[in-house]
Amino acid sequence: MTLRARLRPVQFLVWAVLTACALILVEYSYSRQASAGERLTVARITEGLTCQCGCGLTVSNCNHPTCGFAVPLRDDIDKMIAKGMSADQITAFYRRKYGEKILSAPTTEGFNLLAWIMPFAAIIAGGGLIALRLGRWRTAPDQEAEQIVPLFDDDLRRRLESDLKDGL
Repeated sequence: MTLRARLRPVQFLVWAVLTACALILVEYSYSRQASAGERLTVARITEGLTCQCGCGLTVSNCNHPTCGFAVPLRDDIDKMIAKGMSADQITAFYRRKYGEKILSAPTTEGFNLLAWIMPFAAIIAGGGLIALRLGRWRTAPDQEAEQIVPLFDDDLRRRLESDLKDGL
């Protein structure tokens, strides 16, 4: 017997949401550990910052060769790395200077956490509702079959058969 068959739809939905949250937390903690061990480079930091020239790309991918924002920012970040600043310190500096719009992805804290969770929660909730409706639809009794009314009365059928015999 499968897990899905043993659980009611609501229990299965709760189980699925908790499992998804656990997987997201494991992935997040793994990515934080991997990034802590990497060597600090300008490209790694500028991937997380959005260029403010209007191109809509990250600072490392800005396609304007003489961009008035990305080129000086890369130089400043290189100097900050040389001074010994960490990636978090550099990102925090630019976040204070330009606000949240400088970040290429929302942070995973506070209200911004909804931007990470809501798409997955909506997909899981929608799938759960669809599964719930399909389960109810599939197990609903066929009420139309119980209410079938014969088209002809027996007396009418006999009259019709006798009229057909007489007419032929």
